[in-house]
Amino acid sequence: MPRPTTPRLSPERIRRIGLEIIDADGLEALSMRRLAERLGVRAASLYNHVSTKDELLHEIADGVMTAVDVSGFDVDWTTGLRTWARSYRAALIAHPNLVPFLAYGPARRENALRRADAVHGGLTRAGWPQRYATMIGASTKYLVVGSAMGSFSGGFPDDAALYGDRFPHLNKAHLLREHAAEIDADSFELALAALVDGLAKQYRELTA
Repeated sequence: MPRPTTPRLSPERIRRIGLEIIDADGLEALSMRRLAERLGVRAASLYNHVSTKDELLHEIADGVMTAVDVSGFDVDWTTGLRTWARSYRAALIAHPNLVPFLAYGPARRENALRRADAVHGGLTRAGWPQRYATMIGASTKYLVVGSAMGSFSGGFPDDAALYGDRFPHLNKAHLLREHAAEIDADSFELALAALVDGLAKQYRELTA
């Protein structure tokens, strides 16, 4: 039979299908055997492109990080922080099942380290001391990862009778789930604004 005009396997296709499995069924659902079945090849064929499942996860995670925008630091540090945080959250929300893996940090992932370097560099160039730049990066990551890990609003049952007189201050909580995406997004913006405004005050004091 003639050879196919395009290769059946490629690193990009392997990563794309692996991410589809994670998005659909979670991190634990990804295995080399299941991935090979989806790709229509034997599992052994995958090892010509990736050594281990862990290596594949790092490659998938690094690919997701390409959507994170750090260009705002070329404008000023507050623009950079807001742009980074919003794009970072959007990238994680698009793949919530991958968030626990991404939460551990950049490891040796090229794209993740480049973005961490850009954030730290943008902050220190603006005059933030090294220690503060590190803490700002960490604080922003806590905010982003926490907001992407799960929905606050979606965690409340929509049964009005559940609350009644037992939880009088939650008498509107049954409405939260219906508007979860909006409330969660607005809550993130509220927290981000508070973080940036608070940091701006400290920045003025430090650079006075």
